[in-house]
Amino acid sequence: MPDERRPPGRPNLNLFLWATSARTRMAGSGLVLVLLGGSGTLLGQGTGNVRGTVTRAGTEGGIRDAVVSVEGTGLLAATDGRGRYTLAQVPAGQQEIMVRALGYQSQTRTIRIDQGSSQVLDIALEPGATLLSDIVVETPSRGPEPIVQAPAAVSTVDMAAANDLSILGQAPLALAPLTGVDVVQSGINDFNVNTRGFNTSTNRRVLVLQDGRDLSFALLGSQEWMGLSVPLEDMTRIEMVRGPGSALYGANAFNGVLDLRTPTAREVLGTKITVAGGQLGSARGDLRHAGLFGGGRFGVRLSAGYYRSDTWTRSRTNLGDFAREYATAVDTVAYPVQAPLPGFELVPLSGQLRESPPGVPGPAVGDRDAVASAYATARFDRYADNGSVLTVEGGAARTQNETLVIGGGRVQIRESWRPWTRVAWDGARFHASAYYSGRISHDQINLASGVPIVDVSRVLHGEAQYNRGFAAGRGRIVIGGSVRDDYINTDTTLLAPALDNRNDQYYSLFAQAEYDLLSRVRVVGAARFDESNLFASQLSPKGAIVFSPNARQSFRLTINRAFQTPSILQFFVGVPAAPPADFSPLEAGLRASPLGPALAGVPNGQLFTNSAAVPVLVRGNENLRVEHVTSLEVGYSQQVGTRAYFTVDAYYSRLSDFVTDILPGVNPVYAPWTAPGAVPESIRPTVEAVVREQLAAAGQPVAAAGLTRLQDGSTAIVLSVGNAGRAHEGGVEVGAGFKVSESLDLQANYSWFSADVDASSLVPGTVVLPNTPAHKANFGIAYRNRWGLDARLWTRLVSGYDWAAGTFAGRVPPSQTFDASAGYVVTGNLRVHAVVTNLFDQRRYYFYGGSVVGRRLLAGVTAYF
Repeated sequence: MPDERRPPGRPNLNLFLWATSARTRMAGSGLVLVLLGGSGTLLGQGTGNVRGTVTRAGTEGGIRDAVVSVEGTGLLAATDGRGRYTLAQVPAGQQEIMVRALGYQSQTRTIRIDQGSSQVLDIALEPGATLLSDIVVETPSRGPEPIVQAPAAVSTVDMAAANDLSILGQAPLALAPLTGVDVVQSGINDFNVNTRGFNTSTNRRVLVLQDGRDLSFALLGSQEWMGLSVPLEDMTRIEMVRGPGSALYGANAFNGVLDLRTPTAREVLGTKITVAGGQLGSARGDLRHAGLFGGGRFGVRLSAGYYRSDTWTRSRTNLGDFAREYATAVDTVAYPVQAPLPGFELVPLSGQLRESPPGVPGPAVGDRDAVASAYATARFDRYADNGSVLTVEGGAARTQNETLVIGGGRVQIRESWRPWTRVAWDGARFHASAYYSGRISHDQINLASGVPIVDVSRVLHGEAQYNRGFAAGRGRIVIGGSVRDDYINTDTTLLAPALDNRNDQYYSLFAQAEYDLLSRVRVVGAARFDESNLFASQLSPKGAIVFSPNARQSFRLTINRAFQTPSILQFFVGVPAAPPADFSPLEAGLRASPLGPALAGVPNGQLFTNSAAVPVLVRGNENLRVEHVTSLEVGYSQQVGTRAYFTVDAYYSRLSDFVTDILPGVNPVYAPWTAPGAVPESIRPTVEAVVREQLAAAGQPVAAAGLTRLQDGSTAIVLSVGNAGRAHEGGVEVGAGFKVSESLDLQANYSWFSADVDASSLVPGTVVLPNTPAHKANFGIAYRNRWGLDARLWTRLVSGYDWAAGTFAGRVPPSQTFDASAGYVVTGNLRVHAVVTNLFDQRRYYFYGGSVVGRRLLAGVTAYF
């Protein structure tokens, strides 16, 4: 069936999605026939092979990542670093071969295929502008559509730039230049990716998918970026949808959806090797091989890699370590530094030792162990004659020594394994997949408290989706559903015995309908129903109208509702947050004050049960409600001639049942501390008020707000989570691009954000912040010439803002970060490249509690065989 929404005569320059669109035009075949190697109508015609090289016109330099396809079939291949491609099992007869590449004019060639033949077809492409109407995306509607008709704000990553960033081993940096995206970093690979406000130290508001597989792990629901099994350079497409996406994707698509896609075997035939190294003792090696067999009906792709580096993360085991670390980045007079209670961590980083006695602050000595990761994956594809693909794949990643900042302090993951498997059937109208995603870590430790952490968890997920057109191509429907089972076992290191070793289930149904109401107006409606044993049933609706006066501009109005369920830790955590606090001096001061006589009936040292050792605890909240957001968005996009484009998106969102980060005083189960019964009743309120005032005056607001009594009556400082009530946020996101010449491109974007938390909905004394800068901007320039040289320079400008997440609360300074990359094709199969982040070594911390980050330069070589 034809692709109803693709503008006639417009080439689709989004590489992977063009292929998806091509497959969508084919009629489906049964899964049983594919599994049995069944025949199709094309088989009887006989087949041949086509191979060749795609080059830039006027040069011998190959174009990598160009897509070569056979029109009217699902056959396609992507060129390697030399521009080479192979199309296997092309039906005999006259065929149209189309070549597309970002930044080049597409080209179609007619060729006659003889049965059993192997023919050579070399194609040279002329440079050309990339038009908005040429770019096709899939994530907003779970199906291919021009980006100008998408019912959501969406951006795509420049994969050429991402390829160079790959040697850093820091995939989220490819997202930093995108409009409206917040990427904050600590250490080497502790990143939080967010859009549109209310970031946290372990952000869960953006759903991250790789080929439909949720990359978060069950315990936290956030990403472990170091555990990726595929490097950036081996991905074919990255899309970021900004704004609520629960109508199609469920709970964690609260602020957006990040969709990563990897290639089939026949898209990346041959062998690729990358080696790189540079500052911080960084070293990296990646190997990928892909081939076809069985007459081109089967493909296999194998990948493996290793990475290691020193880190910017530092031990904080001595009093003043935190302030001294931050003093290398800012003037600590202008930006006061307050370390979390009690002011130091009990455990140094792996590889270092502390000579002081247990529980006593002291410097860490020795060298930090390197941060390291290794991965291996294997993918098997079975290609049907009608373009459908059956995929069976799996892999694992091992990470070592990364340190993550969480609400209750810092956790070092000394070793973690991330095994996974996936089976998928990708047909023209029907898609089904199932996957297992696990995490196994017996060697993690909370640096603040010294408590070891175990995480043995896994996700089992199954999903099916059916789509088809109706009304003679004017409409399209998508219907699907999923089931999921999460298993978590922390060996009681994080969860209480009665709440540990648990299974939780999730079920969903979703649907979307699109219809061209008029020739230039498309309406979209979607809804999703989610059910779980952890939260009440949820309905997430979405509606949109897209008006396109012509192929070069469009207006969009979208309203939708999303939800986010608390993580298992937010529900059920129960661990120490820090060493016990010594309140003996506070008690002694009170006894020496005019309140002393009122305390005479309280045994010395027991005003706070055990005043010399008041526990500092993190506790979950089993009564949490899910968080909701209702968002109204308007968008406009305009192509200006063939050289420039402009986009603007504005939004207003209302959050209700807002779930806080780990904070003191937000869980009503842990009421403010009360004086002992031996204190006269008339004096108790005064004693309680003075205790809180003294703690706040001593620079311990967390202790002042979190001081409480546990169920057994003992005193403790408790940090927990709660439903803060209501918040409002809004913003504007503007993006633009201009092609100066065939070799030079400019891009820029700007985002403004504002938020307001209803103070009347908060527990008195608590602070909830959006943790998002009011202003941020990106500027980039890209150059490439006919002789194989390419270079990029981009800068990120971020205004200062306040941050409060768990035990960390302070001011984040403004930053102006410059990054650059360059590459050169030495020969047809050899490319050298380099990338530097934070070019001018502007040392900054990007969220409060994170490490101070400096410059990093790496260079590498990629060879294709």
